[in-house]
Amino acid sequence: MRTILILLGNEIRRFRSDKTALSLTFLVPFVLIYIFGNVFGVGRPGGPAPTGIPLAVVNQSDSPFGTAVTAALQKEAAFKVITTHKDPAGQEVPLTEARLREMIGGGSIRFGLIFPPDAGGDQLAGLKLKFLNNPRNEIETQTVVGLLQKTIYSSAPQALVVGVQKAAANFIGAESFESFSRSLADAIAGSFGGDPQQVYESIKSGQLNFGGSPTGAASTGVDSFLQSLIKIESEQVGGGKVKSPMATRSVGGWAIMFLLFSLSSSATSLFDEKKAGLFQRLLSAPVRRTHILWSKYLFGMLLGFVQLTALFVAGRLLFGIDILSNFGNLLLICFAASTACVAFGMLLAAIAPSSSAASGLGTLLILIMSAIGGAWFPTSFMPEFVQQLSRLSLVYWAIDGFLKVLWANCTTLELLPTLAVLFGIAAVVNTFSVWRFKRGNIFD
Repeated sequence: MRTILILLGNEIRRFRSDKTALSLTFLVPFVLIYIFGNVFGVGRPGGPAPTGIPLAVVNQSDSPFGTAVTAALQKEAAFKVITTHKDPAGQEVPLTEARLREMIGGGSIRFGLIFPPDAGGDQLAGLKLKFLNNPRNEIETQTVVGLLQKTIYSSAPQALVVGVQKAAANFIGAESFESFSRSLADAIAGSFGGDPQQVYESIKSGQLNFGGSPTGAASTGVDSFLQSLIKIESEQVGGGKVKSPMATRSVGGWAIMFLLFSLSSSATSLFDEKKAGLFQRLLSAPVRRTHILWSKYLFGMLLGFVQLTALFVAGRLLFGIDILSNFGNLLLICFAASTACVAFGMLLAAIAPSSSAASGLGTLLILIMSAIGGAWFPTSFMPEFVQQLSRLSLVYWAIDGFLKVLWANCTTLELLPTLAVLFGIAAVVNTFSVWRFKRGNIFD
């Protein structure tokens, strides 16, 4: 037993001396718990909810319905409401339906709400609006739909009451407001349950709860009434012709995460080659350090390009993903992504003191980038500062490029900004890595 305790003490001292392993042991779970906690709304009132999702609103109606709903949406933290855009002269002008469709089709914005000229309606079921969407992320789209319905049904009650009064007056003729309200209250209470007097008071005050309880049959009846009152026409603007939508949305995130792990391991093999004395033998020949680094980098780029291409081919064979209709641009984004991923692996080798430290640090950074970059869940579910941070991640831009190619079937010109960002990340990271290699001891 004494021998076992001595060996146990040695293991503990060895672990304590490895500062990198010690810090990562506690840092990795802390970071992941924070990320998952924010995504699933732990400690957040109301549970998980997105923040700052761009939502374009075009109001073509003079009805109070459109004005009231727009104001309510602007108060909703989940949305960043956009009502204007810049014209070719750089001036802010009201957003039009044609311009909104261009923006959604191009992927610069994914959700839009249009109040047509007859949004107020003249029929009982005539409060109208149109919801345009480009569902590049199914979870985010379903969440946005739910939040929109909640806002429309509960945050603009006075506008809805005005619409009901206007529509009902066309059916029953010119009557006094009190007589009309009481007739409507009796009809609603008789059809959907509740006390007629409470329904009347709700109509009079503009609160559409109709005296019902938040749950149960009365609540269900009120929901049915509101759904019959408001007609929401949903139209998918982008991705309508995509084969196997779920797989098309997901395969890019899986592919880039697997590639990062693969290329990071390949780059950190520099430490194993140093330990085996390979660099000393190479440098004794007419070989320079830059030759070794370039050979490693080019091998990583080739490996990454082949691996990404193979993963997308597997996606086509297994799930029917359409990779052939825009295959040239798919190869371009695969090449750019592999270039950035190799640069990340070389950075690990340049800054880490050992192979184990590089592996631990790589695992931490890859998990963080995958989590905040959109490989696991929508970035809109993260706090706003994390959403901004995600744009510094190569995972974010790689997934953006894959979706532009596979989901939006973009042209090469439309893909250029994403390619430029990925190549820019690779250039900056490589410059820093070379500077570190010149001052490090990897080749000594």
